[in-house]
Amino acid sequence: MERAGVEVPIVWRGRRARAFVPTRLADRDLTLDARTVADAARAQAAVEHGAESMPEDFAALAQLLLRAEGVASSFIEGVTAPVVDIVLAEADGSGSPSAAAWVAANLAAVTEAVEGAHARPLTVESLCAWHRTLMTGSPTPAQHVGVLRSEQAWVGGTSPLDAHLVTPPPDEVPALVDDLIAYVNRDDIDPVAQAAIAHAQFEIIHPFADGNGRVGRVLVAWILVRRLSLITPPPVSARIAADVGGYAFGLGLFRMGDHNTWVRWFAEAVSGAGRAQQELVASVERLQREWRRRLAGPRAASRRVRSDAAAWRVLDLLPRHLVLTGPILASELDIPLKSANAALVELVAAGVLVEHGTVQPSGRGRPSRLYTSAELLGLTGSNPLRA
Repeated sequence: MERAGVEVPIVWRGRRARAFVPTRLADRDLTLDARTVADAARAQAAVEHGAESMPEDFAALAQLLLRAEGVASSFIEGVTAPVVDIVLAEADGSGSPSAAAWVAANLAAVTEAVEGAHARPLTVESLCAWHRTLMTGSPTPAQHVGVLRSEQAWVGGTSPLDAHLVTPPPDEVPALVDDLIAYVNRDDIDPVAQAAIAHAQFEIIHPFADGNGRVGRVLVAWILVRRLSLITPPPVSARIAADVGGYAFGLGLFRMGDHNTWVRWFAEAVSGAGRAQQELVASVERLQREWRRRLAGPRAASRRVRSDAAAWRVLDLLPRHLVLTGPILASELDIPLKSANAALVELVAAGVLVEHGTVQPSGRGRPSRLYTSAELLGLTGSNPLRA
């Protein structure tokens, strides 16, 4: 088995080292063996079954699935925060530096990619736009955000002298990215294998100064959504997070020339993500039934909540709105603010929502109290290994 690339000499701060330049995908034999074809087909079927399990009002669950993907992708890179903090950082939208804001930026990048997946082919500008979104609020210097890297990079270690992988020299990056984009935009190859191979090649190229792992997993979401005509991607990153060692080993095998073993590992992750999507749909349905039971019971308040009360209508807004305020509720349900606030209080009493302080609205106005469902957010918690 030959390595799928060559090592080239570089100079790093006055010392000699070697960098790995992968074979361009257009020049590599990426034929799949029979076992890999079967595994990829099973993975595609699992994703399609997961998509078919989505209800007609899919927007709420789509948001939860995107959240699961973005949170898990950040987790793989060691960027974690309590899920409530992440949701509140999204609602804040200021981009103030914090772990929660960085995870929220990851969610925004996944959402941006998915929303544009069916609109146009992939371009260098697409990748750079995702990177800019991803890096919102990060400590990465501005000159390295949203542009292909112009400096030598490596993976693991403290320098190219002791790194696990020394990525291609910067002058090789533009041509390698062009080759990758041409491969990604093909529609004549297996979608799951395409996502696996494109992701692995992206990670070897390491086209950005930072955030390559997360952008590379956004690319996976983009390919699966586009090729399989999905509304939202399965949470593949959550499956990767559960076996980071296998993920790294598979990427190494791809670099060594064994693309079939890597595609099989990736296909199993995609299959698990498809099953997880079905499980999430079922879990939300169970949770909504439990909320209705609580609202009808004696815990709801000192009196039983009327069948026509606004609190019942709020349940239909969850999980589409992961953060609720009186003004949001008043606008969505077209009811007076006083009635909206009363409904939120009733739902807290019923154990459906919890309160999380206040947020100052833009412009004039009184601060609004924030409410979330801890149980709903727990379905896509900040540590995917708990799932």
